[in-house]
Amino acid sequence: MAPPRDNFNNEINSNDNVVNTLRQPIVSPYANSRDPMSNVGNFKIIESTLREGEQFANAFFTTEKKIEIAKALDAVGVDYLELTSPAASEQSFNDCKAIVGLGLKAKILTHIRCHMDDARLAVQTGVDGVDVVIGTSSYLREFSHGKDMEYITKTAIEVITYIKSQGLEVRFSTEDSFRSDLVDLLSIYQTVDRIGVDRVGIADTVGCANPRQVYELVKTLRSVVNCDIECHFHDDTGCAIANAYTALEAGATHIDTSVLGIGERNGIPALGGFLARMYVSDREYVLNKYDVKAIRQVENIVAESVEITVPFNNYITGYCAFTHKAGIHAKAILNNPSTYEILRPEDFGMSRYVSIGHRLTGWNAVKNRIEQLQLNDLTDEDAKNITNKIKQLADVKALNLEEVDVLLRKYNNAKLTDNSHLLVLQNLITHDQLLSFNSNATVGITA
Repeated sequence: MAPPRDNFNNEINSNDNVVNTLRQPIVSPYANSRDPMSNVGNFKIIESTLREGEQFANAFFTTEKKIEIAKALDAVGVDYLELTSPAASEQSFNDCKAIVGLGLKAKILTHIRCHMDDARLAVQTGVDGVDVVIGTSSYLREFSHGKDMEYITKTAIEVITYIKSQGLEVRFSTEDSFRSDLVDLLSIYQTVDRIGVDRVGIADTVGCANPRQVYELVKTLRSVVNCDIECHFHDDTGCAIANAYTALEAGATHIDTSVLGIGERNGIPALGGFLARMYVSDREYVLNKYDVKAIRQVENIVAESVEITVPFNNYITGYCAFTHKAGIHAKAILNNPSTYEILRPEDFGMSRYVSIGHRLTGWNAVKNRIEQLQLNDLTDEDAKNITNKIKQLADVKALNLEEVDVLLRKYNNAKLTDNSHLLVLQNLITHDQLLSFNSNATVGITA
């Protein structure tokens, strides 16, 4: 059944003739309205599974696994791959060199402390750029590195100048930005901007920021620096993807992600989730730039490697991402998927599934399954009768799709053979009876 059309409105003119006129579209107050500085349709992804992701509790990536992940991420089309500091260990140094040698399309970065020894090691690996970070909040200055802002500024200038002299990209980021003094932040960002840093970075290291705070800080920073702005958000309080989106609205240019969001504690924006959010804002930009159908492959690789399963409610690829159950939802979905789907599953290489073996099912969903199975002799009334029986059985225990198909075929065969289809329903009381139906009835088309 085609969805109802509402783009025409009949009006009666003075001569009593019916004329078709276009109805003005209803404008939602929640529709996208972009800030002039917004980059939601022009952003870059710094994929940090091989840096931030290594900090995930279960993560241990061999060199071979890092190479596999790097290639899978490159297939998605991410702009940058960020790797663990070569100063972390000898193997980390060698792994950096190995991934640099793959010749991937993505630029290769490594993430280091604001220290000359780390910078020299990073340059030796052959990476395309270096991400420099140092804590600026009072917590980190007192309890981590113990340095004051004067020392931080002096060291940042030295390290950035050296990296730039080697012809590499360089980003300077403050750590724990949202618990740092705003005057300190703006001062050091302006200083590094003047000496030619490619990007400055904001890091919500403990996940304390909310979207409004992010918007205000990024917009303020955008007004005082000319370089790009990278943002790194942790998900301790569930705002990471929202904060990333808001940062782009305010003028940020680069967002850090990781596969399945893995990282320190609760991690950072999930690559798939971030792309889902951005797809809704600018579908053409996302689909033209990134191969979103490749997300599932890299998620499976990483999930297996860190010994977790892809969550049932994972963005895009989760078991339930495109599953519809409620009867009223199912009817609308079958008429027009846009009624209850903001993402098109086919764009991501996924399929929708309408669940029908439960007490919430509706006859339109059952009818759709009848059509899939090409049981063409069954009418709408038959679909309604079968739906009522499914609901009765599902009040005790839900039916799986195979059990529903058995019932549909048994009913269809009885109708065609001796018109005893109503007796089939009347005599079917338990699940055991359903399972005892002729196993030949289960042969045929499946979803």
